Amino acid sequence: MVRSLWTAATGMIAQQTNVDVIANNLANVNTTGYKSQTAQFKTLLYQTVQSKTTSANGDTKPVGAQVGLGVRNASISTNFAQGSPTDTGLDTDFLILGKGFFAIQGIDGETYYTRNGAFNFTTSTNGMMLTTQEGYPVMDENGNPIELDSSQYQAENLSINADGQICYPDEKNNPQPIGVRIGLVQFSNPNGLEKKDESLYKVTEASGEARWESQDDSLTKSKIKQGYLEASNVQVVDEMVNLIVAQRAYEMNSKAITTTDEMMGQANQLKR
Repeated sequence: MVRSLWTAATGMIAQQTNVDVIANNLANVNTTGYKSQTAQFKTLLYQTVQSKTTSANGDTKPVGAQVGLGVRNASISTNFAQGSPTDTGLDTDFLILGKGFFAIQGIDGETYYTRNGAFNFTTSTNGMMLTTQEGYPVMDENGNPIELDSSQYQAENLSINADGQICYPDEKNNPQPIGVRIGLVQFSNPNGLEKKDESLYKVTEASGEARWESQDDSLTKSKIKQGYLEASNVQVVDEMVNLIVAQRAYEMNSKAITTTDEMMGQANQLKR
């Protein structure tokens, strides 16, 4: 009976983590570029109660007796499905159609990656720079911050084509590429990325190195749509159903602990 206490306790701990993950998904339902997460579970070790069992006639049964010792969280996976496009009407908002990520230079000089394309043109030492809303520089296809000469280009006249090339109108007012392209990268295993704050991701050994779309012909190229942002891919109805299921599972494990406690209490009463 003590074993059942520990088994049910592992179930409660696992379901508490599950509820935490669901709650985080619901909290980020309006976060641009957020990807929903799902808690995965696996069983713990099994304890062999009897390796061989026999029938009433003494015949050996082919199945032994093993008791499970509970459950634990195996991983928290991320669903990188495309989120719905949101029309913002802002020229510095960009939506990625495909598996790509924007490359961002962090305050520590490290490169991070995001699906949030809410950018701005800010003043820099060399003119103007394309940055995130937090002020982190956006990188071009060569891994350098995107900086433009403000005396040569006006931010309100700049546009981005589907290939990510920054364009500026010529004398006939037709947008022409100026030789600068927003960098997009992909990963062999995006689930291996380390999640940071502000919708940023960091490379790990599990994710593999960043693969620049402009340099890797084997990748299916992503497209960029100006004036749109990618909404969170969280499905509120699904998350609410998952929350109810997790709550019921937590209650069942709690009931198992209560039942075991009552059985132990009755066993103690037998002595009196």
